[in-house]
Amino acid sequence: MSNSVKTSTPMNKVQQVLCLMVFLQFGAQPALAVEPMTPLQSMGEQVRQWLVQTDRAEPGGIEIAPLDPRVRVQACGQPLKVDHPFASTDTVRVRCASPTWQLYLQVSIKPAKAVAASKDQPNAMTKVTLVVPKRLLTRGTIIKPEMLEEISASARPADTTLLRSLKDVQYAEVVRDLPAGEPVRSTDLRRATLVRMGQQVTMVVGEKSSFQVMVRLEALQDGAMGEQVRLKNPESGRQVAGVVTGPNQVKGL
Repeated sequence: MSNSVKTSTPMNKVQQVLCLMVFLQFGAQPALAVEPMTPLQSMGEQVRQWLVQTDRAEPGGIEIAPLDPRVRVQACGQPLKVDHPFASTDTVRVRCASPTWQLYLQVSIKPAKAVAASKDQPNAMTKVTLVVPKRLLTRGTIIKPEMLEEISASARPADTTLLRSLKDVQYAEVVRDLPAGEPVRSTDLRRATLVRMGQQVTMVVGEKSSFQVMVRLEALQDGAMGEQVRLKNPESGRQVAGVVTGPNQVKGL
């Protein structure tokens, strides 16, 4: 008996062509690339996760004040270290070991009830605390606590640009004229320059609880709250770096 040889029929050829077309259309497509987070986004995500775990904050109730546009967050080669450096929980310190840098962020945390209420009725008006100027504040004014006051007024909880506490405007500069009584928004302010190039500043080295040294140095660049600036010892000419903590005040790294 002779061996039989199978030959392709026209129908088989059609099926093969169809299978090839399906493979080329669906099977050969590359996987969609996921765009990586920027260093700024990564820092914000790590800070939020830390606040959720440490302060038991609701993820939807965490607000991080925007950084000055001049600040560039560097990518960190390892997880960031986050803590509250001061007694108030409104300030968060973020540190990176490699490369070495640190930033101070202003944060606000809404109570869980307020978060739930804003989700249920995002457009409903409710009584909230707002910050308003006592008098006209012209553009470029460095805000002092006595220039503002907190009032109770109706607003939408979902409007997160409205400032709710005088703590939110510490060391801030007005970027437009603000009439008396008008609610202040985060977009109306920017961090004020607290250290100016060429001025003498006081650097504190060490912790208050153990040992502290204060030295007078010359600033080699401008700096706002939480920014790292270069300084020079006028006697030795040696340059060091510090973080701005107040008007003409820096802390050693």
